[in-house]
Amino acid sequence: MGLIGLDPVARSQWTPSRVRRTSVVTVGLLMGIYVIDYIDRVMIAMALPFIGAEFALGKTEQGWLITIFSLVYLVFQIPGGYLADRFGSRRLLLASLLSWSVFTALSGVVRGFVALLVVRALFGIGQALFPGASFKAISERTTPDRRATATGLMLSSNFLGAGLGPLVVAPVLMVFGWRHTFWIVALGGVLIAVLLWTLLPRPLPRRLTVDEADGPDTEAGPAPSGAASLRAVLRTGAVWKFAALFCATNMLSYGMITWIPSYLLEERGISLVQTGVLAAIPFLVMSVCVFLGGWLFDRYFSQRARVFAIPVLAAAAVMLVLMLRAGTTAEFTLYQTLAMGIAGLSFMCVLGMPIRALPTAVVASGMGVVNVGGQLAGVLAPVVMGFLVDRFSYTAAFGFLIVSTVAAALIAIFVPQRPSEFAMATQPGQKEHA
Repeated sequence: MGLIGLDPVARSQWTPSRVRRTSVVTVGLLMGIYVIDYIDRVMIAMALPFIGAEFALGKTEQGWLITIFSLVYLVFQIPGGYLADRFGSRRLLLASLLSWSVFTALSGVVRGFVALLVVRALFGIGQALFPGASFKAISERTTPDRRATATGLMLSSNFLGAGLGPLVVAPVLMVFGWRHTFWIVALGGVLIAVLLWTLLPRPLPRRLTVDEADGPDTEAGPAPSGAASLRAVLRTGAVWKFAALFCATNMLSYGMITWIPSYLLEERGISLVQTGVLAAIPFLVMSVCVFLGGWLFDRYFSQRARVFAIPVLAAAAVMLVLMLRAGTTAEFTLYQTLAMGIAGLSFMCVLGMPIRALPTAVVASGMGVVNVGGQLAGVLAPVVMGFLVDRFSYTAAFGFLIVSTVAAALIAIFVPQRPSEFAMATQPGQKEHA
């Protein structure tokens, strides 16, 4: 995206180097926040055996500690996106960081299962403000031709955090116990909130955030605002198709984050520190693959997303089958790593298309809807897999992930595969064409 179309003063201010710097600083800050975010999520999974022992909880009840967060997180995705479109990404990012840090700290204070459920629900509200605001920040501060790469880099830090989480949390749990571990991570959230408020650049001019090569300029003229913009998003069928696809693909990561630590401790009989290392490896690999998938999408597949997504998801399902047949812990971790790395390549086919195609004025609301699908996976996977472990076995629980990954490959057949097919209704009575 060049600077043609801007007035001379704007062109002199927004040089290519400044545009790149704006993108780099924005993505770097958001990556730091997502790392803390996912360390928070991994922390509760690593602490589940200790919380379960202290409160005398079964696996299904332990699963509800993850699911209650995910359920509230899901419900507040669309309101969070709407608030980001209404009040701006900077304010919502800061509010999210500070609130989730408070509730992380409170998680280490509670003395009963019900109280912990309530705190985890409030924690979910705080974190739900973040995704829509982060997608809006990316949309406002990157050019379309590099947006999937930037988004892939930002979201790769999800899995970087999920990978670093066990390595960081396991030793801290051993030394300080699960309650103090929550307080330490909460302090990290407060520190990065200060950095965000201080360093986040101002948005690019709107002319730089629209790509006419992807179709008509959806930003031309006055954009709908407030409730009208949200109604337009909710009428857009393509958004809901991507929400369904994100739900199916995200089962894998939520299922692995929640139950791999318990599986390695209880079924494979390895130590907590070894569990941390083995649980980290697949997510570290996945973080690299999510970024690589974003680059490949921008470079080769932005006009033919299905060609990439369907075979990749099918290959991930095959790796999960081999994982279930593994005889040793090393073999299990190898196939788990391959499955998650391959699946990670598909993430930007799921998220890169809508963030590129949606108008900046409503991108947070639209991605909030898409993220509802992703977080529905967070509601279902922990408790369904917990139930399957209690009723049958870990084999049955991981088999559920094979089914969901195959379902994702099938859903990918029906989603738009290029931005020009992602038509959004912006006026009352207008129909989308995707």
